[in-house]
Amino acid sequence: MPNVEDWISNRKAKPIFAEIRRRGVVSKFDLLEWSGLTSSTLTRMLEELATNGWIAESGFGESSGGRRPLLYRLKQDRGYAFGLDISRSATRLVLCDLQLEKLDSASWPMTERMTPEMLIKEVVQAVRRMAAKRGIEPDRLIGIGIGAVGPLDRTTGVMLNPLYFPAEGWHQVNLVQKLESELGIPAMLDNGANTALLAEYWAGAPQQYRHLLYVRAGVGLRSAMMSNGQLVYGAVDMEGSVGHMIIQTDGPPHPERPHVFGCLESFVSIPVLEKQAAARLKQGRRSVLADMVESPDEIDYQHLLRALSADDRLATELFTQAATYFGIGLSNLLNILHPEKVILGGPLITTNELFYQISTQVALKNTLYYPTYPVTFTRGKLSDDALAVGAAAMIVDRLTS
Repeated sequence: MPNVEDWISNRKAKPIFAEIRRRGVVSKFDLLEWSGLTSSTLTRMLEELATNGWIAESGFGESSGGRRPLLYRLKQDRGYAFGLDISRSATRLVLCDLQLEKLDSASWPMTERMTPEMLIKEVVQAVRRMAAKRGIEPDRLIGIGIGAVGPLDRTTGVMLNPLYFPAEGWHQVNLVQKLESELGIPAMLDNGANTALLAEYWAGAPQQYRHLLYVRAGVGLRSAMMSNGQLVYGAVDMEGSVGHMIIQTDGPPHPERPHVFGCLESFVSIPVLEKQAAARLKQGRRSVLADMVESPDEIDYQHLLRALSADDRLATELFTQAATYFGIGLSNLLNILHPEKVILGGPLITTNELFYQISTQVALKNTLYYPTYPVTFTRGKLSDDALAVGAAAMIVDRLTS
């Protein structure tokens, strides 16, 4: 099985290919200026990449006084990558070309029957079916990337001990080894926040922003950071670290670490909102929520959204409080990391405007150097596909590592 890094054999050609991919369409003149290579060396690199099918000529650019410059673009059908998003509630598989255009997809609910063995069987069948459907030969399949719930060890390709999977067996699962053995193509593993950030980076303007922060708010809090176009890693998996940020030392205990008090995730998550709503109803608070369920303990997130859309005072209060705490957590991240752009995703962000507006306003208000520090906030563009598409991007990125 060839390594992904060996697909482009000439090491000097890799940065040229990476820059063409980053810019989309670029002139030979701009590449010459950017690379610092001699004209003859650059011409040789471009010819080699074109001969091997990685890039193609794309007409001529505007003239600046002399001959019109030749343009080059990525040849997106030269290779294909699969991306797999393994989450607690659902797993999603996508097939992408080199431009990260989604060509096909499949998904599975993570029920009590979806053990690792069952899921891998389903994924392998879907990969073969998608490749056959599009007539993709094995020599054009670069590999499969996996974005999974942590904690995990990306160097060994093992999911360690993630919590709250409905099925048994999701501990010490060597996903990379299993998928490589079944499919015969390279596999890579990383946490879902990192792969989501990769997807949003390539879906946005990779030539414009180099320092990005991604935070996903839903059942829990997950984050990732990119500096100078590269993901930032620590000594251990950092995906869930943002949720363990202490913001009130005498606050409630963390759901998974009862000896730790006042974590951000103790104030901001879907389960916390559901529990708070149930507790308020038991205390006698008036709310349209009481008409939606027979017992307060039956309240779920969809009930909360319906109450919020009805301008229910209790639901508005709960979302406002959670958004305020989330904004405080964001401001701490901004003051430490100073990203140019913050991408927010997950159900708490995408399903209601109130949470997004309050949290970003609170974050800015508490940020050092604001307003001279011009951070940009945005919602993620790819929604449910972000983690899977980013997993495919991880494989494509490896071409030029």
